[in-house]
Amino acid sequence: MKHFAIHINPAFSDQPGIFGLLEKLAEEYDIIFYGLQEQRDILPDFIRVFSLEWKPLPQIDCVLVFGGDGTILRAKKLALQTKAPILGINLGYLGFLSETTLTELKASIRDLLNCKYKLLNRMLISCHLKREGKIIYHNLALNDAVIYKAETPRLIHVRIFNGGRFVFDTRCDGVIASTPTGSTAYSLSAGGPLLSPEMQAIILSPINPHLLSIRPMVFPARDRILMKVYGLGEPAWLQVDGVNCVRIQENDEVLITASRQVVPFIKLSNRTFYQILRKKLHLGK
Repeated sequence: MKHFAIHINPAFSDQPGIFGLLEKLAEEYDIIFYGLQEQRDILPDFIRVFSLEWKPLPQIDCVLVFGGDGTILRAKKLALQTKAPILGINLGYLGFLSETTLTELKASIRDLLNCKYKLLNRMLISCHLKREGKIIYHNLALNDAVIYKAETPRLIHVRIFNGGRFVFDTRCDGVIASTPTGSTAYSLSAGGPLLSPEMQAIILSPINPHLLSIRPMVFPARDRILMKVYGLGEPAWLQVDGVNCVRIQENDEVLITASRQVVPFIKLSNRTFYQILRKKLHLGK
């Protein structure tokens, strides 16, 4: 590995410290660093700027993401289009998706150069918004796709189908469709189960359902989950990986399926998912 793309949380205060460390690594290990044009205002001169619109794209061997889990979610498109694995450097709070820290970065880069790492492929879900039978929006989610009631104080109605077969109808604040990676995020806050990131499954977690009998459910990744939204007093939101993407109108349908694409993450340590849960979520304590 010699070609690294950089994606950094622009709100992080000690950017000069990060860039100073990267410049030393570039000189010591003959590494070339790249950054996206959208971050060019904060990038120093030794980092080469490029656009995802370029054809061909520069060769990228790894995407270094400096920030928390939200920053890693924003780097999803960069990883997918360059077909490069992500190494998360945690500058945030929990950092479930991060593998290393800023103080460990030099040792981590040395391990990468010596091929001392493994790859963990994390599944994505494909989200289509259908209106009057036509697809008007599509996106991929690493964590989750969420139907949310938005500004209205009223509950909304969501009717769930799996492969054309009726599952349940619920009045709620919304529904979270999550990947196993996203099971430690918003879905967990809504009472959803914890799933190993190596699993292939789709979680549906209703948000504040009116009936206690409505519970989160886990579906095989091969299933096609359709959510029909109705009973709206005003438009709802479709959120993908924490970003409001498009308004949902009466009788719109959201189709959730497993994507054929995956996002590879670099794993440097032998820490298990369960060790991470015990450390960061205090599981069992």
